[in-house]
Amino acid sequence: MNIIEFAKIAGVSKSTVSRYFNNGYVSEEANEKIKIAIEKTGFRPQRQAQSMRTKKTNLIGVIVPKISTETAPRVVEGISDELSVHGYDILIANTNLVIEKEIEYLKMFKSNHVDGIIFMATKVTEEHLKVMNEIAVPIVVVAQNIDEYPSVYNDDYNAAREVVKYIINKGYREIAFIGVYEEDISVGFERKRGYLDELKSNKIKIKKDFIKIGDFNVESGYNLTKELMKSKEKPKAIFAVTDNIAAGAIEYLKENNYNIPSDIAIMSIGDSKISRFIDPKLTTVHYYYKTAGVEAANMLLELIKDSVVSSKRINKKEILPFRIVERNSI
Repeated sequence: MNIIEFAKIAGVSKSTVSRYFNNGYVSEEANEKIKIAIEKTGFRPQRQAQSMRTKKTNLIGVIVPKISTETAPRVVEGISDELSVHGYDILIANTNLVIEKEIEYLKMFKSNHVDGIIFMATKVTEEHLKVMNEIAVPIVVVAQNIDEYPSVYNDDYNAAREVVKYIINKGYREIAFIGVYEEDISVGFERKRGYLDELKSNKIKIKKDFIKIGDFNVESGYNLTKELMKSKEKPKAIFAVTDNIAAGAIEYLKENNYNIPSDIAIMSIGDSKISRFIDPKLTTVHYYYKTAGVEAANMLLELIKDSVVSSKRINKKEILPFRIVERNSI
C-alpha cells in the first residue's frame, strides 16, 4: 500500500499523511482519522518501516539561526547536496535568532528520531550544552568552535587580522571597529580580538572611542558610524565585522557627504551580495559557506558510519579558508 491509497482509506489528503509521519502540524480530527486507519491497515511509509527494522530514519536535523539571511541557505545547500548523495533527507528548524527556539528544537530532535544533528550556532550557552549532552545521536556544530563537539568554522581571528593588516598596508592607521556582542564567539569575540592584536603588532594605539558594538543589522552600522563621525577624533578607516553593518556605515557616510574611500575607507567580512551591489562596491573577505555545509555533512556522516552515539568530546575540527576580495571601498 502506498501513501495515496492510505490517504484515501483515512479520508485525508496525501500531504496531511506526510505531515503526520514527519511530525508536522495535523488537526485533531485528521490525527484521529490517521490513527484509526493505521490500526486498520498497519500502514507505515517506507521510511518508517525501514526505521523500525534498522533503528535509523535517514533524517538529519539542521538548526539554522535565520533562514532568510544569505549565509544560512548557502550552508544548507552544501549540507543538503552532500547528504542527499548518501540517501539522507534534512529537517530544517529555523530559529529566527531566538536562543530559546534553538534549545526547543534541540529538545525536539532529541525525541523525534533523527540520525544526527547539524547545529548552526550563534552563541552556545550552558543551557544549550546541557540539552546537547543528553542527545543520543552525533551533533556537528557549524560557525562556532565548541570545545566539546565536532565543529566546522571560519578562521575569524586570522581573517580579522588580515583585514586590519590590509587596511594598514594601504596607509591607514586611524582604524575604527564596528562589531557585535561578544557572546557570539566567532563574529563578536574572535573578530574583535583579531582587530586588537593586529593593531598591537603594528604598534598602533587602541582608542576606546573607535570601538563600537551593536547588532548584525544595517541600522546598527548606520547608527554606530554616526556616533564615530560625531566624536571629536574621527577615524580614517572602518572595519565592520559584517557586510550588512558596512552597508549601513556607507549609507550614513554618503548621506553626510563623505567620499569613500578618499575621506574614509571601509572593509568588512562576508562577501555577500550586498557587497557587490552597493556604491562603492565593498572590499571584503570571502567565506566558503557552501563548503562549510559540505564539510559538516561529511563529518556527521563519518560519525554515523562509526556508530557514534554521542559526539561529545570528539575533537574533530575543520577550520575553513578565506580570501580577500578587493573592490572600491578602500
